[in-house]
Amino acid sequence: MKSQRNISEFILLGLSYDQNIQVFCFVLFLVCYIALLAGNLLILVSIRCSPLFHQPMYYFLSHLSLIDICYTSTVTPKLIADLLVERKPISYSNCMLQVFTMHFFGGTEIFVLTAMAFDRYTAICKPLHYVIVMNRTRCNLLVVAAWAGGAVHAFPLFSTAIGLPFCGPNEIDHYFCDIFPLLKVACTDTYVTGILVIAFSGLVALVTFIVLFVSYGIILFTLRNLSAEGRRKALSTCWSHITVVVLFFGPVIFIYLRPPTTFPEDKIFALFYTIIAPMFNPLIYTLRNSEMKNMIKKVWFHTLFSKETHN
Repeated sequence: MKSQRNISEFILLGLSYDQNIQVFCFVLFLVCYIALLAGNLLILVSIRCSPLFHQPMYYFLSHLSLIDICYTSTVTPKLIADLLVERKPISYSNCMLQVFTMHFFGGTEIFVLTAMAFDRYTAICKPLHYVIVMNRTRCNLLVVAAWAGGAVHAFPLFSTAIGLPFCGPNEIDHYFCDIFPLLKVACTDTYVTGILVIAFSGLVALVTFIVLFVSYGIILFTLRNLSAEGRRKALSTCWSHITVVVLFFGPVIFIYLRPPTTFPEDKIFALFYTIIAPMFNPLIYTLRNSEMKNMIKKVWFHTLFSKETHN
């Protein structure tokens, strides 16, 4: 592929040229990233160290937390470091790696969220069959399918990015390497390629989003038949899931389901699915979930108490 390009690096233009804004963003995103890591690690470790790990909903939630950590770590550390420097280079190989990892973990998250919706649908709409349908073997298969789906989603986009010829401009008006900004600096007609990107990213996100909302619509309709306590508990869980789905899918659909072009606002929308949604996921899933809150207290207080007793 080397003959198709005569550049060895790209220059990221970042979020803003204003130095004061960059300093403010550095502090803000550093705090957000630390909170994101702490929150998702708290959920991941708490579930793995408790009986909740054997329940399908929390089993999927632990994988979602792991994916969020990996997903945001492909972008955020470099974003934070770049806010302190004027020139923001990224090598060609690292840029291509970022394209692959972003779409791999992003695609995997989409399919894990779908598995979580299927779990809630089965638990509420088919309660008598829940234990049989959502057995551990099926849960494992759904998780493996989610990771495999992420790879299937990412490889065509990665291959497309590698196949693009770059012969002149190397400035990318973004804070990370993504397929649409790369199409903008490629020295070839990228219209057909852009349509393929829409098919692989935009349509996948839109179809999944519709399926999820139809599922949650059926779930909410079914809640009428539950007792007041059962309805309250199910609503709390479902609204948490719906909030996460909207935070993640809304910006993704805005960016990828449109003619292949870029707008300055893309960088702001991208912050939602690269930093904001992964940061709020732990809060959304714990604040409205008494079972999760009690388990976190039990796991960590027990650990601290055991250490103090041992000392």
